[in-house]
Amino acid sequence: MAITEEAAPPGHASEDGTPGDDTRTPPGQEGWHLSSPLALTLLLLLVVVFQGPVRGALSKPVMQSWMTVFVAVVVQALPFLVLGVLLSAAIAVFVPPSFFARALPGRPALAVPVAGLAGAVLPGCECASVPVAGALVRRGVTPAAAIAFLLSAPAINPIVLTATAVAFPRNPEMVLARFAGSLLVACGMGWLWQRLGRTDWLRLPAHAHHEGETKAEAFWDSVRHDTVHAGGFLVVGAMAAATLKAVAPAEWLRTAAANPVIAILALSILAVLLSICSEADAFVAASLTQFSLTAKLAFLIVGPMIDLKLFAMQAGTFGRGFALRFAPATFAAAIAGAVLTGAVLL
Repeated sequence: MAITEEAAPPGHASEDGTPGDDTRTPPGQEGWHLSSPLALTLLLLLVVVFQGPVRGALSKPVMQSWMTVFVAVVVQALPFLVLGVLLSAAIAVFVPPSFFARALPGRPALAVPVAGLAGAVLPGCECASVPVAGALVRRGVTPAAAIAFLLSAPAINPIVLTATAVAFPRNPEMVLARFAGSLLVACGMGWLWQRLGRTDWLRLPAHAHHEGETKAEAFWDSVRHDTVHAGGFLVVGAMAAATLKAVAPAEWLRTAAANPVIAILALSILAVLLSICSEADAFVAASLTQFSLTAKLAFLIVGPMIDLKLFAMQAGTFGRGFALRFAPATFAAAIAGAVLTGAVLL
């Protein structure tokens, strides 16, 4: 039985002699907090109360078009997202980080491409690659190799490439272009860090979040965490794609898509803002039919390497100083890699 120490009443001293502090809320002033179930219940009640206007709004052609695109993107992407979350959790929990340290060459210049290629055989989304890269650095792997794995694993693993092939059935070259471009950027950033990186820019990561738990507990915790986060970003991405297709004036999209520079920059910035899981981003990119394949490739290369959630995770794992330097460099390198790869392969 756990024994807890009770707070001393007001005006009395605690065992260490300090005055007691009663932080209990007075009766009748407890208040209430808005939880997720309560918010969902309130939303459903509002829909029931205003079902007439809601039904009328949904029956409009623009909303029907919006719902068609939204449902299509989510339904196509969801199986790949779930599979990616399960495999990512399994690798993060059951594959010991020491395996990577033993498998990588001792020379950093060779360890970078090997770590980059390791991402091709180890499925994992962005949410899993950051903790794994942090574990590699903690166990003595050169940061350059950890960075290469961090960038390549979410972009070139088998699930992501399979999803890209399904999303672009008439353009199989997109699979090769995504693989080659992402691997090129990952290795380039690893070598750049090896050349210019400084140890005081990189904070040594703390222990892993799941250390101390059983493997089963860590696995299901990871699955729940990644499903909620990745699923939420998938919904946001599908909503944004549907809105662009159904609401944005067609001439705006045609104007942006007609200028190659603007198209690439627009979709690259969109990838950063949407923060879609890499297992699902190909279906969002495929829905943007007005844009060129090179612009879509930029969306697919930039997104898994740097977006809003990745910036936050990298800052929390490796320090804000690292993230502030690493994010802009990765963004520029990813765009350059997409343009170069697109010019050769697309």
